[in-house]
Amino acid sequence: MDPASRPLVALNAVTKVYPRGAVSIRALAGVTLEIARGEFVAIMGPSGSGKSTLLSILGCLDRPSGGEYWLDGQPVAGLEDQALSRIRNRSIGFVFQSFHLIHELTVLENAQTPLLYGGVAEHDWPARAQACLERVGIAHRAGHRPSELSGGEAQRAAIARALVMEPHVILADEPTGNLDTATGDEIAALLEDLHREGRTIILVTHNEALAARARRTVRLRDGRIDSERSRPA
Repeated sequence: MDPASRPLVALNAVTKVYPRGAVSIRALAGVTLEIARGEFVAIMGPSGSGKSTLLSILGCLDRPSGGEYWLDGQPVAGLEDQALSRIRNRSIGFVFQSFHLIHELTVLENAQTPLLYGGVAEHDWPARAQACLERVGIAHRAGHRPSELSGGEAQRAAIARALVMEPHVILADEPTGNLDTATGDEIAALLEDLHREGRTIILVTHNEALAARARRTVRLRDGRIDSERSRPA
């Protein structure tokens, strides 16, 4: 298949079972899903529906118990830990609800952290990170530490860090969950802008207004896809 036409993300009958003593908890019960390059997809569902488990598998933070997961044409479900770490670093950008910035580092240094293990020449790190800070609108805060940032600025710094390796996909876990409504709307608009630039974005959220920014919403229930809805471009 032509790389440009194949799905960027392809899950086939993916299951995830967590042993709990004498019983097992089935978090995913056969999820089949394809996401094309450049899509903006929201994953929703009630607590316990499996959406966090699905995001962990998509981000190569966890392995499925069964089924297949292909990322950019590469089967990743059975890879060793070192190979999974390399894929996480080079192919996936993460944005978390709690930002996960390193408090001892400046904003610029935080944005550079994925480059430490990314095979990028060290002399290129500052310029590359600075360009990402400029893209998200906080270049003027490059020398500040996370404790000196507002919540919105901290999330912009986290998005800059997610962009710095030019990943195939950005995974966002409740990216507006710790922000007030107005600031959350600004971050949602930024994610929309990044999507319009051609980036693939997958987000998990309980926020219906944020999910409405995506072009497709996938709803989970009891570890299965309950419904999918696409919106006009």
